[in-house]
Amino acid sequence: MQSTPLDPELTLQSNGRNLAGVLDQLRDREPERFEKLNAEMGRWLPEFDRILFDTPVSGQRTLLLRTHEGHHKIQASELSQGTLISLAILTLAYIPDPPAIVCLEEPDRGIHPRLLRDVRDAMYRLSYPENFGEERAPVQVIATTHSPYLLDLFKDHPEEVVIANKLGQDVSFERLSDRADIDEILGDTQLGDAWYSGVLGGVPSHQ
Repeated sequence: MQSTPLDPELTLQSNGRNLAGVLDQLRDREPERFEKLNAEMGRWLPEFDRILFDTPVSGQRTLLLRTHEGHHKIQASELSQGTLISLAILTLAYIPDPPAIVCLEEPDRGIHPRLLRDVRDAMYRLSYPENFGEERAPVQVIATTHSPYLLDLFKDHPEEVVIANKLGQDVSFERLSDRADIDEILGDTQLGDAWYSGVLGGVPSHQ
């Protein structure tokens, strides 16, 4: 991850660029939010206990995470993809003015399955701010996944799940709640298992 130029109007880019600067701004402008994010980061990633910053050259910020044991400082460039994705999702969830639409391609990438409920809750924090004590407009979150474990977490909300079916060059989309047989299909079955079996569609197929 590259260093971030200091700029009073930084936003988090689609490739994660400016993450260090956005977090640095949050620390200075909304310290209570930053501390809550920092505590949540430590709960998600218990090997770390603190988000830190460095100034490698004038006008640039870099991000580091401090280990819980030994207080070693790990540069962002040395962190795993899953750790950086987790930090980016948490940042979006805790900044006071997130974008109106957030698109996440496989937010489960590189993340342990035990953390997926936390990932879902971070997305819910964006979409249902009133449930988390936030006074702002809701964010439309669009996330793609091939993880049956993440899909399982939405069994009680089929209206939030859209199945993408690809046949040749054509793609069709079907909201799960629009299926008349969805209750019969699921029953006591996990949603991820039902999808993986192919009965719901959205799996590789031949013409």
